Amino acid sequence: MSYIQTITPALLQGAIISLELFALTLIFSLPLGLPIALGENSKLSPLRWFCKVYVLVFRGTPLMLQLFFFYYFFPICLNIRMDAFPTAVITFALNYAAYFAEIYRGGIKSIEAGQYEAAHSLGLSRSQTLFGIILPQTFRIVIPPISNEIIVLVKDTALASAIALADIMKVSKSIVNRDGSLMAYVIAAAMYLAFSFLATCVMERLEKKDVFVRRKGGLECTAGNEEYREGFCRLPGPG
Repeated sequence: MSYIQTITPALLQGAIISLELFALTLIFSLPLGLPIALGENSKLSPLRWFCKVYVLVFRGTPLMLQLFFFYYFFPICLNIRMDAFPTAVITFALNYAAYFAEIYRGGIKSIEAGQYEAAHSLGLSRSQTLFGIILPQTFRIVIPPISNEIIVLVKDTALASAIALADIMKVSKSIVNRDGSLMAYVIAAAMYLAFSFLATCVMERLEKKDVFVRRKGGLECTAGNEEYREGFCRLPGPG
């Protein structure tokens, strides 16, 4: 027990770094994925192909390889020395933005064509249709797959130890190499499990409780009321 108390503070410091990486990755990648998804559906060929290539590259190459690339790219090619933490944040954000973009794109594609036709018949512009009708429905659809990616992200943060980031994995490995005991790995596994459990609980709560609320004329429109099913968040098809 005394040994556990001795190594726990160092592991908690590593846990803080892992959580910071996790949070910053979500803050940057979730909004970044949306314009990439819209770009993939753009009628402008250069923009569409740029977004498609972006997604292909970041989804088609290992995250660890991307970490090494950015960690050595900045100092060698741009003569900019970056610490491990900002390098990890940039790499994780760009990588997960590609995955979230595909999730958003799938959600947008799942909206029936009648929604666009109904919006057009009401005289709504393309931007009004997108932001007022399509995206509110899309966000509800994509919560489950985004939840899965978030759980994967919790575990993927361990890859940052490959570029010497002092996260949970790096600290636990150092302790095991120093002391020859596997207890640090056991504690690290328990921490990752706890983080995954908390993330799962939060996302399940979001799935059950509609957090995407639309307002029109002072009324609230959520998935749980009649206005959502029949009214302005989801338009009835023409005719």
